[in-house]
Order: sequence, then C-alpha cells, then structure tokens
Amino acid sequence: MPEDHRNSRRRVVARHAPSLRAFLRRWVERCYRHALLVVIACVAAASLAGVYAAGNLSIDTDTAKMMSPDLPWRQAQIDYDKAFPRDLDLSIVIDAPTAEAAGDAASALAARLKARRDLFVAVQTPGERPYFRKNGLLFLPPEELADLTDQLIEMQPMIGSLAADPTLRGLFGTLGMALDGIAEGRADLSMLEKPLEPVAEAVEAAVAGRPEPISWQALLTGRGAGESGRSFVLAEPIRDFGALEPGAQARAAVREEAAALGLTLENGFRVRQTGSVALNDEEFSTVAEGTGAATIGAFLLVCAILYLALRSWRLVLANQITLLVGLVLTAGFAALAVGTLNLISVAFAVLFVGIAVDFGIQYAVLYRSERHRVDDLRTALSSSAGHVAGGLTLATLALMAGFFSFLPTDYRGVSELGLIAGVGMGIALFLNFTLLPALLTLLKPGGEQEPIGYAWAAPIDRFLVRRRYGVLAAAAAVAVIGLALLPSLTFDFNPLHLKDPSTESVSTLRDLMDDPLTSPNSVDVLVPDAAAAKSMAARLDALPEVDRVMTLASFVPAKQREKLDILADAKLVLLPSLSAEPSAGPNADADALAAMRLCIEKLEKAAAGQAPDHSLLRLAAALKSAVAEGAEALPLLRQNLMADFPKRMDDLRLALQAEPVSLTSLPADLKRDWVAADGRYKVTAYPEGDGRSNAVLSRFVDAVRTVAPAPVGTPVSIQEAGNTVVTAFMTAGTLAFVFITLLLRFALGRWLDVALVLAPLGLAALLTVITSVAGGLPINFANIITLPLLLGIGVAFDIYFVVNWRGGITHPLQSSTARAILFSALTTVCAFGSLALSSHPGTADMGILLTISLFYALLCTLFVLPAMLAAATPYRSR
Repeated sequence: MPEDHRNSRRRVVARHAPSLRAFLRRWVERCYRHALLVVIACVAAASLAGVYAAGNLSIDTDTAKMMSPDLPWRQAQIDYDKAFPRDLDLSIVIDAPTAEAAGDAASALAARLKARRDLFVAVQTPGERPYFRKNGLLFLPPEELADLTDQLIEMQPMIGSLAADPTLRGLFGTLGMALDGIAEGRADLSMLEKPLEPVAEAVEAAVAGRPEPISWQALLTGRGAGESGRSFVLAEPIRDFGALEPGAQARAAVREEAAALGLTLENGFRVRQTGSVALNDEEFSTVAEGTGAATIGAFLLVCAILYLALRSWRLVLANQITLLVGLVLTAGFAALAVGTLNLISVAFAVLFVGIAVDFGIQYAVLYRSERHRVDDLRTALSSSAGHVAGGLTLATLALMAGFFSFLPTDYRGVSELGLIAGVGMGIALFLNFTLLPALLTLLKPGGEQEPIGYAWAAPIDRFLVRRRYGVLAAAAAVAVIGLALLPSLTFDFNPLHLKDPSTESVSTLRDLMDDPLTSPNSVDVLVPDAAAAKSMAARLDALPEVDRVMTLASFVPAKQREKLDILADAKLVLLPSLSAEPSAGPNADADALAAMRLCIEKLEKAAAGQAPDHSLLRLAAALKSAVAEGAEALPLLRQNLMADFPKRMDDLRLALQAEPVSLTSLPADLKRDWVAADGRYKVTAYPEGDGRSNAVLSRFVDAVRTVAPAPVGTPVSIQEAGNTVVTAFMTAGTLAFVFITLLLRFALGRWLDVALVLAPLGLAALLTVITSVAGGLPINFANIITLPLLLGIGVAFDIYFVVNWRGGITHPLQSSTARAILFSALTTVCAFGSLALSSHPGTADMGILLTISLFYALLCTLFVLPAMLAAATPYRSR
C-alpha cells in the first residue's frame, strides 16, 4: 500500500478521528482474541432475533394505515367509515350471455355466499333487490314506459299462449299460429324476421352443444337485443390482516360457489373479483413474490461481485455471513419496533443487502491492502479498522441521517422503512467491526501477493487533473439542463398505476372504469339531513366537473302518478294472461318433436324465395338438425329456449304491480346505504369525463371542495395521498440534507470539504431528473424514495474520496478506495436492479429509478469528483 495512502487513512476525518481509530483498533483486537466467542454470540443473537421475527413480524396489508390517521382527509374518511361501517369492498362482477342470466346468477351466488357466515359478514346484490324488481319500471321516462307497455300488449296473445304452455310444444305451437297468420295475410313476414333471429341462434347453439339461453326480455320488449348482461355481488368478507392475502379464503369461496352453480366460461359466464380486498390481496402477493425473488437475486449477485472484488471465497463467505446476520438482526428489530411490514417497508431486506454490503467491502478491501503491506492477519485486521474507522463511521451516520429523515413525515409507509433501515445501518456498522474480523480470524484467508488498486487508471487520473476545468464546465452545463427540466418532472400518484395490470382485480377495475355507470371514482359527502342532502345535490349537480349526483331521493321515481296509470292499463290486459295455470302433455318429448316438425313446414312455406340466411330459414334448418337428433337434443333446447321463461313471467307479473313510493317507504336495507345511524345523509357525485385521468379527477375533487369542504372517496384519497407523499419527501429531503450537511461540517471541519462531498450528489440527482423526464418515467408512490436515498447512499462514496484527498492523495482512481467504491456501487446497483425485475410495477419502478440514480452517483464520484478535487487542491491545507 502506498505510503501517502496510508498517511491519508491515518489523518482521516477530523479532530475526533484519532480517538475513534484507537477505540476501534482495540475493539478489533479483542474480537481477534475472542473470535470464536464473538461468532457464537452474534449467531446466537441472530437466531433469537430470527425466531422472534418469525413469530412476531407480519405483513399488514391494510393500505389505509400507510398514511397518518391524524391527517384531515384521513379524519374525514374515518368519520365516514364510522357512519357507514358496512365495508362491502369485495366486488364480484358477473358477465353472462343475457341480462336476465346475469341477474339470476348474481342472486344465486349471493344466496350461497350469505350461507357462508364463517367467511362473509354481509352480501348484497344491488341490482336484484326486490324493491327494484317490483318498481323498476317506474324509473323509466313516461314516454319510454308507454312504448314498452304498448309493445307488451301487442305481444299479449303470444305471452298468454306461452304462459299457459311454457314448453317447447307451446313455443313452436305459438310460433306456428303466428306463421298461419302470415300465410292467411293477417300479418307481414317482416314482423317475425327480427324477433326470430335470437331464436334461430339459440337453436343453432343447442345443436352445436352450446348453452346460450335466449333473452325473453329482449324478445318481448325489443330492449337489449343481442347484448350480454352484467350484474354485481358486493360482499364484506372476514379478513385476516396477519396473512399475506387477508381475503384469500373468501375469494376462494367465491370461485368455489360460482363453479358449483355452473357459472363458468363453458356455460357462457365470467365471474371476476375486484374491489379493495382483491386489489390488495393480489398486489401484496405480487410485491412479496417480487421482493422475495429480488432479495434472493440480490444476494446471489452480491456473492459474484464480492468474489471479483475480494478474490477470496473466505473473504466472501465472511462478508456474506456478516450480511446475513445483520439482515436477521434487522428483521428482529423490525418485529420489535413496528411489528408489521407494509407495501413500502417490506423492501427493507433488499435495501439492507444493497447498502450494508458496502461496509464489508470497504473493510475487506482495506484488509487486503494492509495484508499486502504486512503479512500478518492480526495486524492487518486492527490496522484496517483504524484506517477505515473515520470514513466508514461518517458514511454510516450520513446513511442513518438520510433514513431517519423520514421519521417525522405523515407517510407511515416510508417512515417505518426509514426507522428499520436506519437502525439496520447501525447494526451493519457494528457487525463489520465485530463479527467480520472474528470470522476472518477463524477462516484465516491467505496473504495478498499483489497490490490492491488500479494502476491502469493512472491515465484517467492524469486526464481528469489536466482537463479538470473542461470536466467541471460539462458538469455545470448538465446541471443547468437538469435545473431547467426540473419543472417538467411529472408526478403520478394514482395507486392503480402501480398495480400489475395483468391481475384479475386490476383488469376488472379498468373494465368497470370504462363505463361511467360502474366507475368507482366517485366522492361522498355527509350532510345533516334530507333537506341538506337535496340542497347539496343541487349545488354539486350545477358544477361542470360533475356528471351526476345521487342521494337517497334518487331511488324515489319521478312522475309516479302518470307512470302508475300507464302500468294500470297494461295490467288489465296482461295480468289475466300471466295468471293462467301452465299445462304439460303426458308425452312432453314426443309433443315437442311433433310441434317442431310442423313448425319447420310452416317456416319454409312462409320464407319461400328468401335468402338462405333469412332468420326463418335459419331457424328451419336448425330445427331440422335438432329433430334429426331426436329426444337427445331436447334438454339443451329447453335450457336455451324455455328455462328462463317462467322467471321472466314472474318478473313481469311483479313489475305490473308497482305501487307508489316515497322516502319513508323505501326498504330499510336501501336506507342503510344512504342514511347513517346518527341521521346524516350521504350524497354521491361522479366525475364528468374520463375517470381514469389524474387531471380529470383532480379538477373534479377541487370543484367538489368548493361546495363541500370534506368529501371522501377514491379521487380524494388519490389527490390527498399524493400531496401527503410529496410533502413527506420534501420534508425528508430537506431534513436529510440539513442533517448530513451539519454532520459533514462537524466531522470534516470545513465548508469546502462539505461542498466537495455534496456537489457530485446534486449533479447525480439532476442527471436522474433528466433521465426521468426524457424517458417518460414519472415519480410515483414507490420510486419517490429514490432521491432522498440517493443523498444518504451516494454520500458515502464521496466521503471516502474526500477523506483520501484531505490526506494528500492525488491519484484517487488508482487507490484501493476506488476499487472498494466501484464494487460497492456494483453490488448496490445489482441489489436495486433486481427490484426492477419484479412483476409489480411499483416495485419495478423503484428498482429502475434507484439503479439509474446510483449509476449516476458512481459516475459523478469516479469522474467528476476527482476533477473537483484537483481544482480544489490549492485550498486543501487552508
């Protein structure tokens, strides 16, 4: 090791360094003398910590707890949750071939889930309540209701005939009578052409073996013909927040019950789950899987890079054991201090591996250099501890200051991460001066034959000294560009954008957002009473940013007298037909086949001369195929054609008996959704425009707040959480900068040295900004942690070089410190880079931006800082 390099290490840091060096030399000497005892004690402590962590460290998947409950918007949400405690946050979306099939499926599934009291607190089918089945027609405009009832009255002969004989025989017999009317000139062929298209399709599907039930609602009314149906089941599951997926058992039960009911893709149904329960379950599963894989990947990459740096498997083994013990001890502290991990703090393991390995590399590389100078293990260990003491301790304190700067923020996710990681850095420092020397004592690595350093870097050193002002001018130009682009840095705090879009819950939610009627991006406002609700609804509805507003009064139909009169006229004509007792022949199969054969003849006769794809001829051809199969074809024909008919007649019979509705007569369960136990009313507003746009939601929330100061809901949470995060990181960044600056000033003693440490980091941050803007990489909930961490992590690299420079080093890239910094940076970049491979977009974004920023930190340390040091050399001794 060159003499000037050793001298720089001896004169490290400031006036407190000699006592620190002496203390750590003595400490390492004791660890050397009692190596086995030290190793046993550290491993025992790690074992106890591991057992404690395994039993007490859990993952809390309640994302609401990631923000301080004392924030005003969180207080408003907590108040709302108390007013409406029913937490129906598992949404089950059922898509079916027809609207009727979707509604029936929702009712059947809800009934089965209600019976699972061990897994569900409450289950609702919003669109299938008896209230809506009975009074649903009252919500139609009078003109539309009149048209609908006229259509039903015209279909009365067919309805009456089928109600009396709801079988295949009755269907094709009724159709035969209609065809007779065409043959006799009493009706026109065009009257049947369109209505028979779905009948033909249903028969063709049955012949092909596909269950595709016909929509009798569409056939009788002409409404929704050819459209699929969608219905919803809302559930409040019993969750275990100590599990990785708290709602896993309930979600599995939904899949089981749906399969038991035949709600499968093969039968034309698709059952999906979304809502906060499903979203959080799938997200935390993805995060944990990605973070676990990242931790393993980081550990393996660190092993490979450590070997390249240390060239000894014994040194690598000692470092990795130290790293592993530190990780377990940190996990034990996490279990003791916070007890639970969240979406952010779960990444502490990768952060620890990526950062703490730097300490081991710094010490081990110094050890190799000292071992080359003096071929004695004991002397090399103690001497290395003294040489690295000041720089490593100062770097650790800077890291801890960076992490602890998160503690006073309202963003509990990173606040807890800062606590765990900050203490973890202190644990890592302690172990690298305790366990690592003890392990090296026991493993007895061989001597070093070659000097440690990069002699080949001499030309680069000379170039940076010779061209220092050119390098600094280029750096200044880059800094100006970064500052100019800083206002263009975008912030995306929509948590949906951090979730894996391939998961069922996210893809379903995006699907729902495409329809304004099912979008969850609404806001709720609590008001004292019904009069206030009416007033608030009117004020919200007047806002151009609001599409529609709902209150309890929205469920009381308007113009009821006029509509009830229309229904009364229809009831006189239709109800007697619907009240007929159905009949069936003694030989249903034979009667059905006979009716089908007769119908075929009449279809072909009526459609003679028409194109082959005419609906009547298509139906005739399909019926011929069915008749050819005989009785075997009938079960699926009945399912596709008639299985749904009796239910639809029941629905029509109930709908014709609608009665006057008022606020007081609304069902109690419906009132509970809109009126709190303390009498307050809920008013819900929906945004105008694309509800997936952050800008639209932001304008929507701002507009609502002009008339309602304390709204709650997803758009409010997105906006306010974003504001909370920005404030938290501005606070953390400011505190980290102040604490680290004061720490450096105290340790280094001169503002010039402080500026030399911090300036390359500022440049690295601006380079990160340039890359983020140019690459379209917005700042979000996850990767915003990058810039404050850059200050804490990157400062260590600069400290090592500035300490050497203070000791007289004029060739920084040739020193062993450069080797340690290079490989330390590589291990950190690989650790964080492994996060970028996660399938979870938020974790991947964090890994990408951390990797980019640390790459720039290394670049500035190796190529910009030496130029700065060369320019500042005349002032070094002042």
